[in-house]
Amino acid sequence: MNDEITFARLSEIDPQEIAAHMSDSQVAEHMPLLTSDWNTTTATKFIAAKEACWARDGLGHWAILSGNRYVGWGGFQKEGDEWDYGLVLKPDCFGLGVPISRKAIAFAVADARIPFVTFLLPPSREHLGALRRLGASFVGEVDYDGKVFRKYRLETASP
Repeated sequence: MNDEITFARLSEIDPQEIAAHMSDSQVAEHMPLLTSDWNTTTATKFIAAKEACWARDGLGHWAILSGNRYVGWGGFQKEGDEWDYGLVLKPDCFGLGVPISRKAIAFAVADARIPFVTFLLPPSREHLGALRRLGASFVGEVDYDGKVFRKYRLETASP
């Protein structure tokens, strides 16, 4: 089996598959902003919102594939003047987070638009060794839509 990690557009993925992914209780456990049930309509609106980011900023979240199998979504989204990196994997693919993130960070390093990347993690995320090994530093706690997140920053531009 070909397990190569590739990035595609979310619009290439069946909305039912994204709805099933986002309805998994293990996914919701670390997503405090995920407060409603997902169905095909919700997923279709989500895809449209992420495509709007691509149209506005020239970059956005990708569908992530391992081989030809959808394993989750993630990538970079512009938040004010910052590029925030997020990653949401299917529970049976949680172990792919490090290789996917390495590939995404390599993309950011090569992209002059992204001098640094931010990460917003909920307090439920306790294992942060991989983030530290990437070189990210803790910025502080921030409020986002009424929820507390831990913010980290990783410099991607060469000095």
